[in-house]
Amino acid sequence: MEQEHISPSPKKRNSGFKITLGVIFLLIVGAGAYGFSVYNSVAGTLKKTHEPLKRSESEQRVINLAAGDPISILLFGVDERGEDRGRPDSLILITANPSDETIKMVSIPRDTYTEIIGKGIKDKINHSYTYGGVDMSIKTIENFLDVPIDYYVEVNMAGFKDLVDAVGGVTVDNTFDFYSHDGKIHFPVGQLQLTGEEALKYSRMRKMDPKGDFGRQERQQKIIQAFIKEAAQIETLSNYENILEVIGNNVKTNLTFKEIKEIQANYSNTRHNIEKIQVNGSGKEEKGVYYYIVPEEERTKLSKMLKTHLDIQ
Repeated sequence: MEQEHISPSPKKRNSGFKITLGVIFLLIVGAGAYGFSVYNSVAGTLKKTHEPLKRSESEQRVINLAAGDPISILLFGVDERGEDRGRPDSLILITANPSDETIKMVSIPRDTYTEIIGKGIKDKINHSYTYGGVDMSIKTIENFLDVPIDYYVEVNMAGFKDLVDAVGGVTVDNTFDFYSHDGKIHFPVGQLQLTGEEALKYSRMRKMDPKGDFGRQERQQKIIQAFIKEAAQIETLSNYENILEVIGNNVKTNLTFKEIKEIQANYSNTRHNIEKIQVNGSGKEEKGVYYYIVPEEERTKLSKMLKTHLDIQ
């Protein structure tokens, strides 16, 4: 089988992973420099991506973004399957506290065994999305961690590939030598410049990593962190029309344009201090199905830490 070798990158370039808040921040930061027409294009795109959650006012926390209240954002990387809703390939909860200028980034293992809120069963946590979309997933994860989720950003993973190509590729610092699942692409240790297709395969590899899903989570977290750090580079907007098209076609969020502007204005310093957190547990097979079991004491510890970061009494 023919193999493609990814050469280590000689220098650092803009890096990115999926279409996260960092992309939208980038567009907002740059819009002022490119004039009113670009600003209007960004606003129009974000209006297209806006999809509120189906919950009552009593279920929604009151957040004062202008005052810098701590917030929580759930990131979904969804692998859509034709007409099937699909399921999240990754679930990452981000909490941001402007007071101490920190972010906590919790990768939730997709095989985590937990109660599916609204379904009345226990199953893998990412199956909550298959059963009831974003709304059921958020209620399930809120119950699992016992913390409120204020906002979400859902990304179609196919759009990740298109976005990476739209910004001219990404750079990652790879610490584990491996091949893509089809054996065609080699990812050696070192800084790598990746196309959209290469970046997608890089982010999805799990079976050849001795750390399994945790190894993949570490790569995802590292690239997200690098992306947030680089997201304010205005020169990326030279290709803003392609970027906006990809975002409009592949992102859904309950954030409004006004809220995103306020987050960019009041929370941007949190990106300098990101703590990556692993959910500890153990694997278990039941009737040939793999589940990830998180002990109650681990859930309690995570919940307490996140509540403290969100200033919840």
